[in-house]
Amino acid sequence: MSPLQENINLAMTQISDYLAKNNQVTSWQLKVMLRLSSSVLYLALGALYEQGKITLEADGINYHVTWGKKPAEAVAPAASVPESM
Repeated sequence: MSPLQENINLAMTQISDYLAKNNQVTSWQLKVMLRLSSSVLYLALGALYEQGKITLEADGINYHVTWGKKPAEAVAPAASVPESM
């Protein structure tokens, strides 16, 4: 494993641990508290997001990071298409 991959995995663990206790934080707070480079921070957040462990909500230049997924919003059923078409 490359040093970058190790740094990303460590950051993912640190972010997961913090969010499991606090549920929500901004990306800036994570960067400062965990002393992460922007690259490692956003790669780790991207990996956690892809795994469905966090949700991200943009707020200007920061993101609100929340532990877990938000409940799926109700989706209206698709309109039926007449068969005579």
